[in-house]
Amino acid sequence: MALEARISGVVELAWWWGLLTLVSTLNIAFWFVLYGILQEPRTGGFGSMSGIELMLLLCATYVFGCAFRSLLPRADVQRICLFDTWPSDVLIGRTVPTMAEIGFVAQWAIILHALGTTAGADTALNAALVIVPFIVIAECFSWHAVLTKDYLFHAIENSIWAVAFFIIGMGLCRLLPEFNGPVFAIVSIAGIAGYLAFLATIDVPMYLTRWRSDAASGTRLLCPLEGLRDVSIRRVVTHDIAEWKEEIPWMSLYFSVAVWASLDVCYSFESYLPRFLAVN
Repeated sequence: MALEARISGVVELAWWWGLLTLVSTLNIAFWFVLYGILQEPRTGGFGSMSGIELMLLLCATYVFGCAFRSLLPRADVQRICLFDTWPSDVLIGRTVPTMAEIGFVAQWAIILHALGTTAGADTALNAALVIVPFIVIAECFSWHAVLTKDYLFHAIENSIWAVAFFIIGMGLCRLLPEFNGPVFAIVSIAGIAGYLAFLATIDVPMYLTRWRSDAASGTRLLCPLEGLRDVSIRRVVTHDIAEWKEEIPWMSLYFSVAVWASLDVCYSFESYLPRFLAVN
């Protein structure tokens, strides 16, 4: 029975990895389609061609970064990975999402700034100014968690993400009256509400539970320099589904729904929103 359970777990893990890889491949294909559409000459859009290119670049950072993480999944604090390859090292794996996540939130800052400027909405403009610094701070907490193996800092990191997206949601709520067809704003606000609920009920409590468990068991934390060396040389390959069970929900949503949000923000910036602002 133990062998059957192990085989079943490996098969389940393989299906999950295969699905992640398939979704990421489709996401990359969608980005190339989007690139072709948005590079076509057009008039009446929000930004200059340089603005469109910046949004496409930021979107690519997130799409390709998430595809990399889907292909080579890891759990940073535990140092576990699916494949024994050097790109699976935590040092590389943590650097990629740092750049991708800053790029993702920068997309939101750009679109909020464009909408706030067009509509004369200070709430949206202020949101655009503060969310990128918030996420840079969150990334610092994330790195500290990874280097020291202290889950408390992952809980803090994700709490900061919650604050940042609450601010984005407030900016979009302020803009609702400015839309003739507020589909983008309503869908985005609903998505943010679901994201905040996930963080509050699943993600942050998971890290707090791990932190308390480590504290109760006397797990030794690392100093940052010791942790830097550790993430550079140590990776633990495991195909035990039990080791991945808590990672699967957030990774699945992160590498699918969050990427779709990035693609949608990029497309909406130039092709959708200008036609639906009441002030235009």
